[in-house]
Order: sequence, then C-alpha cells, then structure tokens
Amino acid sequence: MQIGVIQGATRIVGKSQGYNGLPIRDEAIHCTVNGPDTPAMVTAWLPTPAELAALNAGAAVHVRILGRTPPPMAVEVGPVPSIDDRESLDGREADRA
Repeated sequence: MQIGVIQGATRIVGKSQGYNGLPIRDEAIHCTVNGPDTPAMVTAWLPTPAELAALNAGAAVHVRILGRTPPPMAVEVGPVPSIDDRESLDGREADRA
C-alpha cells in the first residue's frame, strides 16, 4: 500500500521519527462505546496495481500495528475520487510521483 493524502489533512506524523510521514485528518466521531465527540484520526492508503489485483482476486487486507496492545480501529473504503474534486485527485497524483 502507498500512503495517500487524506482530504482535509490536519497534520503529518512520523516524519521526525524516521518514517515517510503520514498525513492524518483529526476528527470527532460518535462512538457507540466511548460516546459523542470521541477523538479519531483518519489516514488514506492506496493499493498498488498488484495489490488491487490481489484484492479483486479475493485477498484480504492485513493491518500491522506496532506494539503489544492494539488500539480500537476501523478499516473502511473511502469515497471514489471525483474529477470535480481537485483535492482528492491531488492526493492520488502526489502519491504516484
């Protein structure tokens, strides 16, 4: 997977620790366990053509979390980029460069 640029990113994390840098959008969600205004972070990931072919052939998405205690998380599919939404296209193009 390639790091994408999430629409509305509020910060980039990890760069000072030697990682590539991950654009994050901070938001508050309504969580059925933690209640309203639960802080959440959203990132975007783009499959390579080979990964997309594997997914279409039935492969699963594996999520690797560093450490011993996994945080609560959700894995979802984002919206399809729109030709009219320049920000969503810019993130995809920047990732391919």
